[in-house]
This record gives sequence, structure tokens and C-alpha cells, in this order.
Amino acid sequence: MEDGRLLGWIEPDVLPKASPKHFLTRLVETILPLPLLHGQQWRFGQQPIADFLLLVLSFLVANQLIPLLSAVVYRDPSALLRVPLLTASSWGLLFAYGMQFILLGHCESLYQSETIHTPNQERRILAKVVVWSSVLVGAAGFLNLHTISLFTLATSGILGFLFMLASRHLSAGSPGRGSYGPDVRNVLIIGAGKSGRKLATYLRQDAVCSRVVIGFLDQTEPIGGDIRGRLENLASIVRTDFVDEIILAAPQTREVARWVIQEARRNHIDVKIVPDLFGFEPDPQEFEKLGNILVLTVSEERVPAFALFLKHAIDVVLAVTILVIASPVLALVAIAIKAQSPGPVFYLAQRTGLKGICFLCYKFRTMTEGADKMKDGLRTRNERLGPFFKIVNDPRITRLGRFLRRYSLDELPQLWNVVRGEMSLVGPRPHPVDDVARYDIADLQRLDVLPGLTGLWQVTARGDPSFELNLALDLEYINSWTLGGDFHILYKTISVVFGGNGS
Repeated sequence: MEDGRLLGWIEPDVLPKASPKHFLTRLVETILPLPLLHGQQWRFGQQPIADFLLLVLSFLVANQLIPLLSAVVYRDPSALLRVPLLTASSWGLLFAYGMQFILLGHCESLYQSETIHTPNQERRILAKVVVWSSVLVGAAGFLNLHTISLFTLATSGILGFLFMLASRHLSAGSPGRGSYGPDVRNVLIIGAGKSGRKLATYLRQDAVCSRVVIGFLDQTEPIGGDIRGRLENLASIVRTDFVDEIILAAPQTREVARWVIQEARRNHIDVKIVPDLFGFEPDPQEFEKLGNILVLTVSEERVPAFALFLKHAIDVVLAVTILVIASPVLALVAIAIKAQSPGPVFYLAQRTGLKGICFLCYKFRTMTEGADKMKDGLRTRNERLGPFFKIVNDPRITRLGRFLRRYSLDELPQLWNVVRGEMSLVGPRPHPVDDVARYDIADLQRLDVLPGLTGLWQVTARGDPSFELNLALDLEYINSWTLGGDFHILYKTISVVFGGNGS
């Protein structure tokens, strides 16, 4: 590698200083979305302009259709002379139409390489962007005293979609620009392994790409064909083949990568790296900058955010509604508890909820005062298998408490926990902190979601003493959760409650 510096490379101590950005460059960076500025300027610059012009053309053509239809239907050639004139407001909305399309297209990744090379996805995104652009501009035009005819706008949207499809078809069908011209970039790939070969195949088959692969440098493959040499030949090859860009394909050692990057920077040659993802493909591919550290997402769980939002909204609405409707019952239960035994009306206990966070769970008191202190002494009589504790004939439960538990009335105050966001109407039941402390590691999976007033276990195997069955049903609920499933469990809970099957 030392020989490389004698074959035309700039010496290490003569590093070029970063030149200040030109005023026009800073202005463009301020105005345009960043993905339009680097790496694929040809496609990202040419295609939006072409789309804008095609939208304007489609609108002008659509504007001619009304008099043309009148001439055909009414056989009145003079109708062709009565073309609707575009006012200044109409031209303004037309410009906004085109800009709205480009911005929405950028937001939907219409001009990204991944979309361009997936025709079906590109067509779907193109149709969606056309529809939403037309709807938004149509709404603005309607509010502005019908500045633009809705018929003309709808027709121009359809024509624009067809024109842009045709433009993309012609562009994809045309041959590449070849290995010559000022825009073509000669690429040298370091590493002829699987990722390097895959990358080279993609670049060679890409009709819209301006890169030309001149070959590989590899330390193990025999020299010949597209294997141009070893790393020590880097300096001579980049000069004789006028290399514009070096791509480091995985896997490479840290020392090799560092040396290649330093040499490329010193000699004003672009350098890119194919990250080693350990055999995994990023899904979805997403870069995130945390401070000055670049992080690549290689795996991301898809969270049904909107469905979970609906679940929470339904929880709150139903909980508040039930609390209001059942307020007379709550008052009667509170009076009965106070009259039947000394102590507070409510039992506030620490329970373990989402991600192991503890919260105060509200219940009507069904036991004698000081019942928690008696729990350890009764563990030898525990009738449940596993870490949780339950005795059918628990001596701590009062006579009224047994009635409340039988019809699950003691759990009505937990609706307040639902309103507070600590619980859900449906989910795994929250266990006491000391019971959770006895969990095995695998048992903690049931804490991945909000605990609930009722759940799959409560409506299918409430009397079964097995903690393993309880855990299996909770995990089945978590892994196959749907809003419809929640409503089904709530429906079955009603029959369980009125049947007096509580414990």
C-alpha cells in the first residue's frame, strides 16, 4: 500500500481543505428536499420537472375538451372558438397543482431509486399522488369561487397520470446513456464477494443509472477479466481508468476500509460503503443519526399504531360510559362495604403493568383489613400452580367480598385505571408485584402489553389452576391481537359475569 502513494497519490500531509459552498448551492439546499440534492441529481432533477410540465400539458388539453365535446355533441364547430380562458388565479392554482404533486411525490418516495425500479409500486404511488394533488387543489379551487372547473381538474388528473405513465415507459424502454459523456461515473468496487457481485450486476442492468462498473480489486480472486488487480494497484487503476467512485463491498477489515477511504478523500474520489449486515437485509431500510453516530435499521417490528390508538380511545370512552351508568351501583357497593366491616372502601394494591412498570390498582375491598400481611403465611395452601397465588376458601375474604368477587363487582373501580391509561379493558390480568418476582424470564412476555380487566384466560379457563395455561392464553392473545378479538372477549365476559363465575 505504501507503493500506492508513489504512483500519483497526494501525500498524507497535503490534505485538501474543504472548499466553502457556493451561494447558489446553499440556496438550492435551502429550498429543495435533501434527497433531491445528492447522488441521483439526474433522475431526481429531470423527472419532477418532466412531471410538472406533463401536468400543465394535461390541464391545457383537458381545458380544450369542453368546447370539443360541445362541437361533437351539438354539431357546432363554432364551439371550438369558445375555449375557456385561464385567469391569473387559474394559472396560480395550476402552478400550485404541479408543486403539490412534486412535494407529495417526494414524501411518498416517488422519485427514489427503490420506487423507480419497482414499476408496480411506482404506478400505485403515482396514482395516489395524482389523486391527492387533484383533491387538494380542487378543494382550493372550489373555495375560491370555482376558479378551476372540477371536470377539467378531474380530466387533467386522468390525462396527467396517463402521460406520466407513458413518459416513464419510454424512459425505461430507452437504452442507457452508455459509458461515455460528462455525467457518466466510472465505479471501482473493492471486493468481488457476494455483495460486490450483486451490486455490480444491479448497476450494469440499471437503464437509468449513470454509473459504469470498470471492475474489481480483490485480494483472493485470480486477476483477469473484471478482476483488475489487488489493493496495492489502487493508485494506478484509478488514474488509468479515470475512476470517479470507489465502493467498498462487505466484508472488509477495518484497516483496509480506513486506508481506502483516506486515499480516496485525499484524491477527491467519492467513496461509498456497503455495510456488513451479517446476512440480514434491512426491512425497512432506514438510517437514523443519533448524535454523530449513523445507525442503520436492519429489523423493525411493524406496530399497528392506528389500531392501538383506536383500542385506547375505545377503552377510555367505554370506561367513562360504564362508570357514569354504574355510578349508583358503585355507591351502593361502597356503602355496603363500609357497613359490613371496618376498613377502607377501596383496596389500593401495587400491580405490575406494561413493561414491568408498577401502578396502584383500584378495587373494592373484599378482604379483612391487613390481609396482605397474612399472605406469606397462607402460601402453603396455594391452589394455583406457578407463581401466582389463589385460595378458593380464602379465610381473609369477607361475606360481602365473596358476593362481589362472584359477579366481578370488586373490579369495577379498575375502570379508573383504564381511564388513566394504566390498564385496558382487555388484556392479561395484572399480577401482584411479589407474584411477578417469582416469574421465569420467559413469563415476562405477558408484560409486553397493557394489563386488562378481562382477557382470553378469564373467558376460557378461569377456573383452571395452571399458570402455564394462563401464560399460554395470554401469549396467544398478545400474538394474535385484533380489535375484533377484543370485542369478542368483551361479549363473552358479559355472560361470564352474569353467570356468577367469578372467584
